[in-house]
Amino acid sequence: MTKAVPPLLVLCLLAACQRPASEPAPGSKPARVALDFVGGDSCAACHELEAERWRGSHHDLAMQEATAASVLGDFDDAELTYAGVTSRFFRRDGGFYVRTDGPDGEPTDYRIAYTFGVEPLQQYLIELSHGRLQALSICWDSRPAAAGGQRWFHLYAGERVTHDDPLHWTGRLQNWNFMCAECHSTNLRKNFDPVARRYDTTWSEIDVSCEACHGPGSRHVAWAEAGQRGEPVDAQGDLGLAVILRDRDGAAWLMDPASGVARRSVPRTSQAQLETCARCHARRSVIAPDYEHGRPLADSHRPALLEEGLYHADGQILDEVYVYGSFLQSRMHAAGVTCGDCHDPHSAELTSGEADASCSRCHLADRFDSPEHHFHEPGSPGASCVECHMPSRLYMVVDDRRDHSFRIPRPGLSLALGVPNACNDCHRERSVEWAAAAAAEWYGAERVPPPAYPGALHAAWAGAVDAEARLIDALADPETPGIARASAAALLGGYLSRAALGALRQALRDEDPLVRAAAVASVESLAPEPEVGLLVPLLSDPVRLVRLTAARALAATQPGAMTPLERDARAAALEEYRQAQLANADRPEALANLGALEAALGNPGAAGAAFRQALEIDPGFVPAYVNLADVYRLEGRDAEGEDLLRAAVGLAPDAPAVRQALGLLLVRRQRTTEALAQLERAASLAPDEPRYAYVYGVALHSSGDGARAVAVLDAAHRRSPGDRALLQALATISRDLGETGKALAYARALAALSPDDPGVRQLVLQLERLAG
Repeated sequence: MTKAVPPLLVLCLLAACQRPASEPAPGSKPARVALDFVGGDSCAACHELEAERWRGSHHDLAMQEATAASVLGDFDDAELTYAGVTSRFFRRDGGFYVRTDGPDGEPTDYRIAYTFGVEPLQQYLIELSHGRLQALSICWDSRPAAAGGQRWFHLYAGERVTHDDPLHWTGRLQNWNFMCAECHSTNLRKNFDPVARRYDTTWSEIDVSCEACHGPGSRHVAWAEAGQRGEPVDAQGDLGLAVILRDRDGAAWLMDPASGVARRSVPRTSQAQLETCARCHARRSVIAPDYEHGRPLADSHRPALLEEGLYHADGQILDEVYVYGSFLQSRMHAAGVTCGDCHDPHSAELTSGEADASCSRCHLADRFDSPEHHFHEPGSPGASCVECHMPSRLYMVVDDRRDHSFRIPRPGLSLALGVPNACNDCHRERSVEWAAAAAAEWYGAERVPPPAYPGALHAAWAGAVDAEARLIDALADPETPGIARASAAALLGGYLSRAALGALRQALRDEDPLVRAAAVASVESLAPEPEVGLLVPLLSDPVRLVRLTAARALAATQPGAMTPLERDARAAALEEYRQAQLANADRPEALANLGALEAALGNPGAAGAAFRQALEIDPGFVPAYVNLADVYRLEGRDAEGEDLLRAAVGLAPDAPAVRQALGLLLVRRQRTTEALAQLERAASLAPDEPRYAYVYGVALHSSGDGARAVAVLDAAHRRSPGDRALLQALATISRDLGETGKALAYARALAALSPDDPGVRQLVLQLERLAG
């Protein structure tokens, strides 16, 4: 592991940093030197109090060399047996070792290179070949023994993760260089060589130090040194900092006696602090080769939206999404609260010491910390602000993390949408109906109504008939948080009616880049001609995420449909897109994205090369097989494509996309019986994804089995009543079978979903004439 030289110690006067001359002479600002990382010791020379709070914090201890001082686990020949493998933790020659199963399944001795985190668990990093650091899946529970800690445990205790599983500690999903490094060290440079397929990852400091958040400090040091020398310096400018994180708008939180809630004296205009924290405290992916401090988060990362499987329909955390996505939904965020209002940014501890005390700084205790508000015994869990408004979820077996959406507990939504609620989290022995009745009795008509987006997301995920209308309403509602509006815009891509398109047109001009990017992705499925007029302006959007999404959406657009200036803008955005993928060239997903781009641009040779490179990095990456087989289809090489897809079936026999791709290939090769077997298997593997049933049903109809096709499609329609493709197929196939009445019923149901579609209206009229 290569590390930068030790940080330069810079001596400066504390007064020079905090009280520079207030009347700088013209031209007295220090020369703008390069933004270089100087190390936390340089900062500590002036910022002693901040440095003292930081020492020993989770940021300070995020990653450490494995020493007797840093290792918390029991390495005195302790053992843990998991999936038939007994791992032994021991010491040798002054180092810490584990004997466990390696990438080939054979037991091997591995030296612990680094510790990762401290509380409530500690992980351990092991260096493998090609510069890879891998996170061992056996962790040390660092909680006190009385709390169940002081033991070894496996992160996937309920599963059987062996050496051939992607989740095994030696696999790409446990790779530190890509998965973890950016957020546990300062000035991290991944330095992946795609030719040699090796890492030479470096950092300035092993932990999360000052410049991880404040950015490279060389200009700030130069500014401070100028003040030390007695030179006049600008106290009102940027102070030489890469980004200003402290609020400089003079705002204060003023208590409103009428509501009992504090209000910010001036609206917040800067999101720099929040988005600096979100770089690591968010579920996100990297979209830029380099991170630039102070730029919007969406300039360097793609935050996850409220997607099924990541969040509950009402936006509560479900998978490991950290806190940014939930906080964006909160009324706190809408009111201007940011991370530093509750958390000390240097110690990462709560500023008030304990959670409920933090709440009472802005919410009058007399009003809210009373039985009249919470209806529970004072001092009980039900009287706690955070237990009711920030319910926790357990991750990594022992790590409780609180939801930061600060939502009102709503048992009624649990009844309607099947989402959890804080009441039943505590009262597990009682029914949801009981909790809903209690909440209705306590709060009655004064209860704040729920927002629109939970019902919209739930309807879309369930394929409900009113999903499109609900999504449009949620997207148009100014009270809907930006991340929820973006989620609605993303889902509207499956409902491109005139109404949906009108809503997406507005969303393309939304002030939130997440909404703009989601709208671009949804509009992408339009024909190329309307795409140009709608999306070309987004190629020059000020935020990278939007530009990249627009570039990908317009990749297949014929150059003749664009002006020279538009073609230039697309070329620039496409190059940004390529660089974003190359920044992740150690991942097969990024290479598959490059392959898909080249295919859209009409370059099957380059597309095939990218997909093959993805498979070289990870021979088990099934999507690359499917995409490469499609390239072979374009090149008239279906025989080779079949071999690829059969290999993919062997790797992932339960992957519906592979089965469907193989089935469609066999249809092209006129091997109908084999094809139908594969398409049927795909539909059975994903019964809640209507596209598989649609393809299978259409194939059955094409093979002459219309009755079976209708049965398959109707069953899928009952599961997803809002899916238009299913209704269209049912109406036309029933018509072809001579079942005009059934066809008309399906067509009218389709017309109710797509009232503005002239083709659907024509189908209804045709069937009405046939029905007499």
